[in-house]
This record gives sequence, C-alpha cells and structure tokens, in this order.
Amino acid sequence: MPLKTLTALAATVLLIGACATPVSVSDPVPAGPEWHLAIHGGAGVILRESLSAEQEAEFVAALNMAMEAGAAVLREGGSAVDAVQAAVLPMENSPLFNAGYGAVYAANGTHELDASIMDGRDRNAGSVAGVMHVKNPILAARAVMDKSEHVMFAGAGADAFAESQGLDMVDNTYFDTEHRRISLEKVLERRARTAAERHGTVGAVAIDNQGNLAAATTTGGMTAKAPGRVGDAPLVGAATYAENGVCAVSATGHGEYFIRVGVAKTICDRVKFLDETVGQAALVALNEVASLGGDGGVIVIDGVGNVDFVFNSAGMYRGEISADGATTAIFRDQTEGAE
Repeated sequence: MPLKTLTALAATVLLIGACATPVSVSDPVPAGPEWHLAIHGGAGVILRESLSAEQEAEFVAALNMAMEAGAAVLREGGSAVDAVQAAVLPMENSPLFNAGYGAVYAANGTHELDASIMDGRDRNAGSVAGVMHVKNPILAARAVMDKSEHVMFAGAGADAFAESQGLDMVDNTYFDTEHRRISLEKVLERRARTAAERHGTVGAVAIDNQGNLAAATTTGGMTAKAPGRVGDAPLVGAATYAENGVCAVSATGHGEYFIRVGVAKTICDRVKFLDETVGQAALVALNEVASLGGDGGVIVIDGVGNVDFVFNSAGMYRGEISADGATTAIFRDQTEGAE
C-alpha cells in the first residue's frame, strides 16, 4: 500500500478513536473560593461593665445587620468591593458607631468624616478626608475610585465632588447626636481624652466567589480633634489595603500610630514577601504600633478566605459571616463564634 494511503488511514483511525473516547459530563469542575466577609465597628476600651445587656444586644444586632447586608451581595455572586461597601453602609447610618450619622465632634463642634475603599483586583482605590456634608462618606470614596482619575479628595473639594456625582448631601447638623455631644464636652472640660475617645472606626474585608478581595474603612475621627486633622482611615496602606491573592485589611485604633507604621500595607507585605499568615503579620504590625504608644486592631482576610481578628485594645466590635453562618464578638475574652 502506498505510504500516502497508509498515512491517511492512520489519521482516520486516530480521528475515529478520538471521537469514540467518552466524555463525561460529570467530570468535577475545580472548586473556587467560598465567599467570606468580616467587619469591625471600632476598637478600644470596651469592657463588660461598660455596656448594659441592652446596649450589648443593640451592638450585636447592628453588627449582624451590617454583615447580612454584605453577605446578601456575596450570596448572589456579587463582587467583594460591592460587599464591603454594602456592609459598612448600615454602620454609617447607625448612631452606635463613630462613622456617618454617629460621627464624633471635632473641637469646634462640627463633624469631619473620612473613608476609603480598595479593590484587590487591580488595587484601585478611592478615599475622602474631612467631608462635612456627604451623608455616606463610603459612597463618596467609591465614587472617587470609580468616577475619577484620582485616589483622594479632601475637604470642600471632596464634598463638591460627591455632590457632582449625585450623592445624598446633608447639613452638618445631620450628624449631631446627644451622646457624642456629651463626650465632646467631657474632653474639652478635662483637656484630655480617654482611650475610648481616641478610637472609633468601622470597616469590612471580603473575598468573593471569584477570589477577589476588597476592604473598606470609614470614621468620624477622634473626639475633640483639631479641625482639619486626618487620621488613618482614608489613607490607603495605613487603615485600608487589598491585593488579590495576598490579603485585605481594615484597621481601627489610634490613627497617628497606624499612619506611622503603615499598618495595612505592612501586614500585606509581610504576607506577600515573608509568607506569614495574616494573623502573624497583623500581630507584628500591631506590636510595632504598641511600641510607639498606640493601640487598636485590624480585621484581615487572606487570598483563600481565612479571616483573623487581631487587636491590642481591651475590645473590638467584630463579626464574620460566610455560607457556614455568622458570628459576633465584642470583648477581648470572647471567642469569635460565641454570639
């Protein structure tokens, strides 16, 4: 038989054999990461004796509401960045937390709010500092990220940008609450702050079903702060950071020290370059904060969805939620998972 004929026949046999090979429609598809979200509502001197049973229940309910808002996005296949935004919005709208409506007073009796958000997919980020009229600063930070070529707007320019994007604007008195006014009067009278009056931030970190990470942080700052003071919350790398495959961080504490250490970026860099766990890296960063005289905490999540809560303060309002359920904790001696 001619060589050409033999070659053609061999090719035909191979083709028939290939076509005859059964293809199973039930072959397993590699599983992707499972969604997971964690939040914090601020760290500081939070002792059991400082909260009544009713107050504790209020905080737990508010944390659960925030987690559920973020989880609702993730359950439907939404993005991590949409989830962290959704999770912090209820806390911005609650008088319980030092963010948005519950923001503390600056020394001059006004409110100046800060927020930041970061998308781990491309490390795009947006932040606002010192806003006084945008109802939800996290939405302004998101607009900076999505609708501008910049990363940060501050002061009147930030408010003007938020208004140009159609966000809800309010009079500064919208943020007034009686318990925050009392705190301001106490600080001004004694000319000193307690640890609780130096703290107060909310934040969220998340991983979605595609493995994307994101982080968000928002705050009213420090009670009786000097007008114009900016803490760590709106600073990418200090309070907020997210990078796919590495980690996402949201911090809360004495901002001046978190800025000096660059807490959020320090944690992610240690995970990325030293192969530490997020918990190990967070502990190193917070020990450095403590060595300078500061305290506070972080929520962290790694590239495969492992969550940790690390803080060197007496307590931290915190919680996490996944397809397996939701848990909250407030005090230092609580184990996450004990509601």
